[in-house]
Amino acid sequence: MDPDAVKSTLSNLAFGNVLAAAARDYKKEVLANEKAQSSNHVNEEVDLDDLMDDPELEKLHADRIAALKREVEKREAFKRQGHGEYREVTEGDFLGEVTTSPNVICHFYHKEFYRCKIMDKHLKTLAPRHVDTKFIRVDAENAPFFVTKLAIKTLPCVLLFSKGIAIDRLVGFQDLGTKDDFTTTKLENVLIKKGMLSKKKKEEDDEDAEYQESIRRSVRSSENLDSDSD
Repeated sequence: MDPDAVKSTLSNLAFGNVLAAAARDYKKEVLANEKAQSSNHVNEEVDLDDLMDDPELEKLHADRIAALKREVEKREAFKRQGHGEYREVTEGDFLGEVTTSPNVICHFYHKEFYRCKIMDKHLKTLAPRHVDTKFIRVDAENAPFFVTKLAIKTLPCVLLFSKGIAIDRLVGFQDLGTKDDFTTTKLENVLIKKGMLSKKKKEEDDEDAEYQESIRRSVRSSENLDSDSD
């Protein structure tokens, strides 16, 4: 037998053995990774189940639901008093409206004044955001008694009532930068500083939105796990 041929054959066999060994090692590594991933997935499911059954988490969730329920009941009570929307009231109804709610924002307007329409737009946006404050407007032309009694000389004029007493007012756009292009947020912040709107309430609404979104994410996560288990 040719020595060179024998050497070549042995070399090929050795190279083949190396490839075979490498293939076996690679297969073992792939199987080990798959097993580890499967184990981690099971652990994640177990951890999630443990989390969902955690009594402290359940108590926090129950407390939050109870707080939201109380807030809804409070809002419904306010809405029965005319809160949550920007309404027009007559001169005859004016006193009853401003004395039956803790905080009332009343816009005395003229239907032909452009700036009164700008104020209307912003107040209409704020009314449903701050249900604990009543938002109303009165046609100044049809309320001469209160226009005189309250010394209203410039329109728009937004009167701020606390427990039936006029504590402050916004005359024209003096507190809003004197220009027509102020934002609703600008007006909102001015009213917060004057104590007519609750900054805490605004923050709570943001937190409620985040909380509701977290609940929706939890539900979607639970549905996905159920789908995977099927």
